[in-house]
Amino acid sequence: MPPRSPLPQRHGLDAAWLRTPDNDPARPAPWPTMRDFLSGRLPAAAPVEEMLRAGEFVDKAGHPWTGEEPYRPNAFVWFHRERAPEPPVPFDVEVLAADERVVVVDKPHFLATTPRGTHVTESVLVRLRESLGLPDLAAAHRLDRLTAGVLVLTKERRYRAAYAGVFQTGDVHKTYEALAPLDPALEFPLRVANRIEKRRGSLQAQVVDGEPNAETLVELVESRGRYGRYRLTPRTGKTHQLRVQLAALGLPIVGDPLYPAVLDVEADDFSTPLQLVARRLSFTDPIDQLLRDNESRFTLEWPDDAR
Repeated sequence: MPPRSPLPQRHGLDAAWLRTPDNDPARPAPWPTMRDFLSGRLPAAAPVEEMLRAGEFVDKAGHPWTGEEPYRPNAFVWFHRERAPEPPVPFDVEVLAADERVVVVDKPHFLATTPRGTHVTESVLVRLRESLGLPDLAAAHRLDRLTAGVLVLTKERRYRAAYAGVFQTGDVHKTYEALAPLDPALEFPLRVANRIEKRRGSLQAQVVDGEPNAETLVELVESRGRYGRYRLTPRTGKTHQLRVQLAALGLPIVGDPLYPAVLDVEADDFSTPLQLVARRLSFTDPIDQLLRDNESRFTLEWPDDAR
C-alpha cells in the first residue's frame, strides 16, 4: 500500500499514484529521467508535459516533480487524472441512518457503489464525500451498479476494517426482492446452490460445473399474471449471484440487460431499471454490539402486462 496521499481529494476523488520499479544497480536505469518514466507509463493521450509544467505531479512529500530529475527507483508520483464526462444519473441517494461511525444509504439503480471503469464521479462514494463533507468515507461492501437498496459506508479510516470484516465473514443478514417470471414447474421455497465464475473480459458471470460456491434461498412472495415477486436470501456474495441464479432457473429478473442475453443499452438510458432491490440488511455492530437493521424504501415496478 502507498503512503497517504500528499494531494487532497478533487471533486470527491482520491489522487492517483504510480511507483517507479526497482532496478538492478548493475544495469542502466530503465528510464533516463522521471519525465521519460511518466511518458512511458501513462497513456499516450495523457498531457504529461502540460502537467509537469503546472506542477501537477508531486512526490510523497508533496513537492512537484519537474521531470528533469534523474530516474529514481522506488519513488512515488501522485497526480489527479483527467476524468471523462459521464452521463449524470438522475436519482438521489437517500440517507437512511447515520452516526459517528457509519452512514447507511438507499442506493438508487444505475449508480455505482465506488468509482470503477467508466463510472467514477457518478458513484455513491464520490457523491457523498462531496455532499456530506466526508473525505474518508468508504464503502463497507458493494452493490451492483444496477441494483438498488441498502448500502453501508464508514466515515473514518479507523472504522473501515471492523465494518468491512462483518461483510467479509458473512456475519450479516441480507434479503433482496426481485420481480421475475413465474414457472409453474418450480416449487418454492427453493434453495439454489451452484458454482458461479466470472472470467476476465466477460460481462457475464456463468454457472459452471464444480463444487458450489454460491447459495441462495428463493421464496415466492406474490404473483401477478405471468410474474412473481421473489424474496432472495443469499448465503454467499458472488458477482451477479442473484441475477445469474434466477436466469439459470429460467426466471431472468425484469429489466436485466445482462442475463440471459447481453443487451445494447445506451449509457444515458435510465428508463428500464433492474427490478432487484437489496431490501433489508441487519448485523451486530462490531464496535458497540448493538443490532443494526435497515430497510430500503425502493418499490418494485411490475411490468405493464402483470395482470
